[in-house]
Amino acid sequence: MSLSRRGSAGFAAAIVFRSVTCPASLAGIDVELLPDRALFVPTLRTLIVADVHWGKASAFRALGVPVPHGTTQTGLDRLAAVIRRTQAVHLVILGDLLHARAGVQPRLLDALGVWRRAHAALEITLVRGNHDYRAGDPPALLDIACHDPPMHVGPFALHHHPANDPSGYVLAGHVHPVVQLRGRGRQRVTLPCFAFGTTGGVLPAFGEFTGGGVIDQRDYARLFVIADASVIALEHDASGQPP
Repeated sequence: MSLSRRGSAGFAAAIVFRSVTCPASLAGIDVELLPDRALFVPTLRTLIVADVHWGKASAFRALGVPVPHGTTQTGLDRLAAVIRRTQAVHLVILGDLLHARAGVQPRLLDALGVWRRAHAALEITLVRGNHDYRAGDPPALLDIACHDPPMHVGPFALHHHPANDPSGYVLAGHVHPVVQLRGRGRQRVTLPCFAFGTTGGVLPAFGEFTGGGVIDQRDYARLFVIADASVIALEHDASGQPP
C-alpha cells in the first residue's frame, strides 16, 4: 500500500507502507515490526525487545533526581498487551533489562513479580547488556534465563551491542535508534526507529524513559519509524535524507 509522500506536518518522508504493524523480511524469514517498539517472529512465536531499563526512574530518584513514578508499570502494561495480541510464547530481551542496582527497589520487584506470575507460562530470555552486567541478573523469582551474547534464535544472532557475527543475521539494541526528519518549513521531528542493514539491524528502545541516539541513515538500507501508533517504512537517498 502506498500513501502520500508527505507527512501530515509537511515532513519529506517517503511513506511506502503504513499499518498498525509493518511486515518485513529479515534473513529469509517474515517478521512483524510493532509500534510497541518490538519485533515479532510469527513462525517462532517469539517477541523480541531491547533496552527495557526497568528501575531507571527509581535509580534517578535514589540519586535525588525528581522523576515521575509509574514508568515501570506503564512498560509492563504495554508488554502484556503486545504479548496478548501476538500470542507469543517466548520473550527475548536484547539487553539492559534492569538499569542499575540502585533502582532494584522492593516496589519494582513487587511489580515485576506480579507481572511474572500473570505470565507464568511465558519463556523469557535475557541477552545480557552493559547495564545487566552492572545491575546483576534479575532475581530468580522472575524465572528469566540469562545468556551472554550471541544467542541464536532461528536465523538470528542476538546481541545487545551491534556486532559483526557470521553465525547469523544480527539483531541488537543498545543505541536506542531514532531518526530526524526535516520538513519544508524547517520543522524537525525525531522518531524512534527500526534500522536494518545487510548483515544486521537495531531495534528501538522498548523503555519509555530511555532517550535516543540519532543514527546515520546512510548506514542502513531499510528504516522503519514509529509514529502515530503505526510503523512506517521510509525511503532515503544516498545522502541519508528522505527524498
